[in-house]
Amino acid sequence: MRRRTLLGAGVAAPLAMTLGACSPDETPQAGSSPGATFDRAALPAGLVGKALLPGDPGYADELKTYNLLMSPKPGVVIAAAAAGDVQAAVRMAAGRGAPVAVLATGHQPAVPIGPDTVLITTRAMRGVTVDAQRRVARVEAGVRWQQVVDETVKVGLAPLAGSTPIVGVVGYTLGGGLSPIMGRAHGYAADHVRRVDLVTADGQLRTVAPDTDADLFFAVRGGKSNFGVVTAIEFDLFPVKTLYGGAIFFDGADAGKVLHTYREWVKTVPDAMSSSVALLRLPDAPEVPEPLRGKFVTSVRISYLGSEASGGKLVAPLLAAATPIVAAVREMPFSEFGTIHADPVEPLPVFERTALLRELTGETVDQLLAVAGTAAPYPITMTEIRHLGGALGRQPAQANAVSNRDAAFTLFVASIGGPADAGAITKAEADIIARMQPWSTGGMFLNFMTSEDSAPDAVQRAYQPAVYQRMAAVKRKVDPTNMFRLNHNIKPA
Repeated sequence: MRRRTLLGAGVAAPLAMTLGACSPDETPQAGSSPGATFDRAALPAGLVGKALLPGDPGYADELKTYNLLMSPKPGVVIAAAAAGDVQAAVRMAAGRGAPVAVLATGHQPAVPIGPDTVLITTRAMRGVTVDAQRRVARVEAGVRWQQVVDETVKVGLAPLAGSTPIVGVVGYTLGGGLSPIMGRAHGYAADHVRRVDLVTADGQLRTVAPDTDADLFFAVRGGKSNFGVVTAIEFDLFPVKTLYGGAIFFDGADAGKVLHTYREWVKTVPDAMSSSVALLRLPDAPEVPEPLRGKFVTSVRISYLGSEASGGKLVAPLLAAATPIVAAVREMPFSEFGTIHADPVEPLPVFERTALLRELTGETVDQLLAVAGTAAPYPITMTEIRHLGGALGRQPAQANAVSNRDAAFTLFVASIGGPADAGAITKAEADIIARMQPWSTGGMFLNFMTSEDSAPDAVQRAYQPAVYQRMAAVKRKVDPTNMFRLNHNIKPA
């Protein structure tokens, strides 16, 4: 129980004060523009959910996001409670030539949403169905991972969830879905989607699967919100009941020893081992366990699909790298997967940047420590290296748009701060990304991209050239006017 406290309430709460979104996996946007374009007469009738204009009771609540730097101000909000509500919203937007944006939990910023926009929120769409015999779950667009896990563990199954249970399933999955819990063993979440219910720009609700529309099925799994509004998805589950996992915290002074050990260690581990290492600056707050309070630490996060005995042997070299402050790795039920990363659950103002690395060499580590370690010119809150490879590096049986599978690691940088801190934080994060450029693949991972990465050339870096061209052709077919453009946009070819 002590270990769980250190990883959960003892660390997650203070990280919520400093860390930001460690699992950016959805598609809300930020900003506003002058001049409203909607009135009450324009709103669709017969909704199961609600239509809200600026100033209406509930309008502001419906727009709440996880990343507090975002402030969407759409001309109308359709709080969808059924697929028919989404269709009505899309048809209204089409009739007025308005763009459509989608908001579930609001982790990932993309581009501004102003009063010319129809914003569809999906939070009320929370249906979950688990077919234990087929090992498949069907979830609606507003479902978060915790709700899915609550149902799957009852029958001894587990989904390819991210690092936190509060992220929305649909945005995470359609942006790729990189699980630090089981990703190396099973690949991306998008690799295991069986079918998608999608409202396209013509207002039609389509069931998209390999045997109904192969090109659209390819594109939407990795293209996120570019091709329509997803109302439900069906995906595979896995027979996993327990994990050997947790976090090991070392003093920041030992960051070099730990990172150099880690870069050699990942060369030896099986696909069943997923892991990451992070440099963290924890606040001097009573909520932080005393051994970690106010410290710069290095945290290695472990998730192994195997026994405690074999997992312990695998983790031993890491424990020997330096003297841990806290070593909280144990066998746990899958339902406790969120304690491994202990990501914050309260909304935060977060600045983020990302890159993909082809390797992690001794020089890579030294350069990273120079800009993100104890002597860093600016105290970034978190710098994470996440191990890829394994099934993440292989093509799935049913091809999709998720690209850049040659990358060996993700680099993710996050820091908390308000508008007054924006200049210093964005410069410091850009410096880290630039310093890692010699080891970068040049590619990007869509779910970790932010508003800084929304330019067309940046979006193209998330895909192989042939994949991007195929997606642009699909876009021309299903969304020729680019109604779904308030995202990391793929323009019609």
